Amino acid sequence: MSMPFYVAPEQQMKDRADYARKGIARGRSVVVLHYADGILFVAENRSQALHKVSEIYDRIGFAAVGRYNEFENLRTAGIRYADLRGYSYDRTDVTGRGLANAYAQLLGTIFSSGGEKPYEVEIVVAELGAESDQDQIYRLTYDGSVNDEEGFAVMGGSAEAITEAIRGAFQPDLGLADAARLAVRALTSDQGAGAPPRALDVDALEVAVLDRTRTLPRKFRRIRGDRLAELLGPSAAAAEQAIADETDQTEPPPAKPAPGSVRETDLADGTDTAAGPTTPAEPDQT
Repeated sequence: MSMPFYVAPEQQMKDRADYARKGIARGRSVVVLHYADGILFVAENRSQALHKVSEIYDRIGFAAVGRYNEFENLRTAGIRYADLRGYSYDRTDVTGRGLANAYAQLLGTIFSSGGEKPYEVEIVVAELGAESDQDQIYRLTYDGSVNDEEGFAVMGGSAEAITEAIRGAFQPDLGLADAARLAVRALTSDQGAGAPPRALDVDALEVAVLDRTRTLPRKFRRIRGDRLAELLGPSAAAAEQAIADETDQTEPPPAKPAPGSVRETDLADGTDTAAGPTTPAEPDQT
């Protein structure tokens, strides 16, 4: 009878961490940062259907990089957690910290389990506070580690180069246009300081905000198309003012949900992707 093959626990954890990091490194980057009136999400994403940025609850947003089917499972699990807690207790009891703790336990359990592979994902849970100093950005890695980020967070294969590009120009009181331009400029300089920046057009970007000035309870909103082009272009100041001047009455009223049901996912197109589309073949198709 042959002896079973033995692998030291330290080596096993190292191999699992290397495996997860390689999968995440293949993903296109995401930037999440504070601006004067909320939290901005900017992702390099050429797909109009497979979102990397979504809403979880009234004031909570979600962003991810890595294998799409895995972070889509995490997103829908977060929505169920928020629905149940908000219905059982109160909507104000649904917090970004509680959601980050739930994700940390789930990711940590999967990473340390020998029965399944680790998730090749990195996620951000962002919560909009009543005041700017109450905003929270939590970044969670494949092994369940939680980091409370100050000001901004970057995920994806070129996170280090993008972080350096943002750090030199970031200020917490930036306007929406300036913050969006900074994030896009950092995404295009992901090859390092000596390399020329890449070109990223509007169709290659996914942009959303948690907007504190919005009067509706749900603060999540997507920015795309001509509005995004104006925000990033020469007329950015006028575009930002036009966005700020929009009244909530111009938006179609949402259908009245069943008690406790606020599971509205990709709000821009009104579709419910809670079950997730067919899993793409590549690790990160977004």
